[in-house]
Amino acid sequence: MQAEAMHASGIEAASRVLRSPWLHPLNDVDAIDDLLALVHPTWALGRIKARVMAIRDEAPGVRSFLLRPNGRWPGFAAGQHVVVSIEIRGVRHHRAFSLSSAPGDRFLRLTVKRNPAGRVSTALHDQLAPGDVLALSPPAGDFVLPAPLPEKLLMLSAGSGITPLVSMLRDLRHRDPRHDVVFVHVCRTPADALFAAELAALAAAMPRLQLVRHVTTAQGRLDADGIAALVPDARERRTFLCGPPSFLAMVEARWAAEGCAHRLACERFGEPVGRAKAVGTPVQIRATRSGRSFPSTGERPLLVEAERAGL
Repeated sequence: MQAEAMHASGIEAASRVLRSPWLHPLNDVDAIDDLLALVHPTWALGRIKARVMAIRDEAPGVRSFLLRPNGRWPGFAAGQHVVVSIEIRGVRHHRAFSLSSAPGDRFLRLTVKRNPAGRVSTALHDQLAPGDVLALSPPAGDFVLPAPLPEKLLMLSAGSGITPLVSMLRDLRHRDPRHDVVFVHVCRTPADALFAAELAALAAAMPRLQLVRHVTTAQGRLDADGIAALVPDARERRTFLCGPPSFLAMVEARWAAEGCAHRLACERFGEPVGRAKAVGTPVQIRATRSGRSFPSTGERPLLVEAERAGL
């Protein structure tokens, strides 16, 4: 026992020495990463970095960035997101984006819609070029396909909400190409339809995949009755939903009214709409660390509203 106590004491003493400020930056992983970046921009002991390999225009105002991560990348599950870190005028900003690639793809893919009110999306569109390096967080989020897979799936998306769902669909193509899936995407015009050619190729490879595109300028707004007409067996399907807050609120209300809310999984890009508030009704958001408050209508992503408020 005495020998074990001496051993533990020695480890603690060594740990105190390693944490000593006299050894800084040799004991600071972030500092080491900063030094390694001077040698090679993607080298790091603790940070995930990714080089931009290519940039593709997907639709007006929407671009995909193909990234090759360094060895710190742990892999991800289809439907998850990462936080991108980028420096803008000397200040580092962070924003979460869903991955639109599938696990096992050669490159990670981030598909970003330019938002005139968003600093990060604008900077990615205007500043980023092939060869540049981004810092990424580890993947996160529980908006993923369950195991085992449900027998029947419904994927509902609107606008850029398609990004995590196309990741899931690409993953299903590899895991079970004969799975029963209905994929509904709402877009403003045919030119705004993201991944149209890619989805057509997936449909050709997945015989039980049904693709439905709803163009609002030609067909009007898609409501709950419209979804029921398009997918008569929607209540029987495990449903994955992503899109603007108003679209999410409409679907959630219908699924709750029909007693199948437990079969619905949502990914939100903005704050949830409270029961007492509708989308478009201003509410006050309070940042707990700074104590600052700002109004939000729920019509824009929460981080965009925070940036507009100067946070």
